Amino acid sequence: MAGGIGSRFWPFSTNEKPKQFLDFFGTGRSLIQMTVDRFRPLVPIHNVLIVTNIAYREMILEQIPDLPVENILCEPARRNTAPCIAYATARIRAMVNEQRTKEQGQRTANIVVAPSDHLILNEAEFLRVVQEGFDFVEQNDALLTLGMKPTRPETGYGYIQKCRVESLECRVVESVKFKEVVKVKQFKEKPDLETAKQYVAAGDYLWNSGLFIWSLKSIENALTEHLPEVASIFAKGEKLMGTEQETAFIQEYFPQCPNISVDYGIMEKAKDVYVLPADFGWSDLGTWGSLHELSEKDADGNVATHCNAKFYNAHGNIVALDDKGQRTKDEGQKYVVIEGVDDMIVAQSGDVLLVCKKQDEQQIREFVKDYELFKL
Repeated sequence: MAGGIGSRFWPFSTNEKPKQFLDFFGTGRSLIQMTVDRFRPLVPIHNVLIVTNIAYREMILEQIPDLPVENILCEPARRNTAPCIAYATARIRAMVNEQRTKEQGQRTANIVVAPSDHLILNEAEFLRVVQEGFDFVEQNDALLTLGMKPTRPETGYGYIQKCRVESLECRVVESVKFKEVVKVKQFKEKPDLETAKQYVAAGDYLWNSGLFIWSLKSIENALTEHLPEVASIFAKGEKLMGTEQETAFIQEYFPQCPNISVDYGIMEKAKDVYVLPADFGWSDLGTWGSLHELSEKDADGNVATHCNAKFYNAHGNIVALDDKGQRTKDEGQKYVVIEGVDDMIVAQSGDVLLVCKKQDEQQIREFVKDYELFKL
């Protein structure tokens, strides 16, 4: 899923080039490139579908040149994650049907859904968990989500409460192989700090990673049962998926889908929803604060990225300056002096300089709206 604009990473992330296409860590690889690379040992590139806004199609072709062009699914309008997943599901159904015709056999598909802007530190463990998830959904008619074991009371993530094994309402999978898989009791929205502390102390809550694994059959049935209005739209174009008529169909009908997340539209309503607890160094990298947490820091907890910075009597700050196109390589990076401030975001890109307290970074979306009005 690569259609978001990452507004909380403004001014680096913009409508023209959102965060999934940026290299935040100076590795030479953008977040979406790192995501595709992460799956390569498990999923062949011809089975990778990227759902994005049509405006980003050329950037994807540039950054992932070996991805088949037809595997870029372009949304004509942003409709959140449920229609995005429904579109990909419809295309996968067409791919499966094509293979069945060629091989004259029974083909199916197991699917992993991943945002394009997450950071995974332990990729070997990540692949092990995803493979276990594939094995689980192949043998069970269920929807599986990956839940991250919380390391702190985080207010920026949603939470998953897993059933306790001893609870009568908890139907765990009766298989030694999948002993870690647990039925989901309920999903919780992003909490305030005190509630987040309670979740962590309770021990039966996990961070909602937004990573899902299911079989083609399971997600098709879930869409039909819980989002019939979305399922019916794609049913109209079932025979057009993967053909020259697909684009015209999507242009006309996709905007008719409701703006709804897969969490709210399906996962919170479905009965056979399970969670696989995992710990592979995950972050959704949604904010400057999360980037600060994951970056290398000096002795006072300061971070400087894309610039040279000197800190005096300053603690817990993140400074990021992106002035590409304004200076030559010989001139080097800008030099920044930060004195007497704590826990601040200082970020510059193009004609915008942002100075904001980290604790107030959720307001950045409002700053973006004001900036758009200013440009008018």
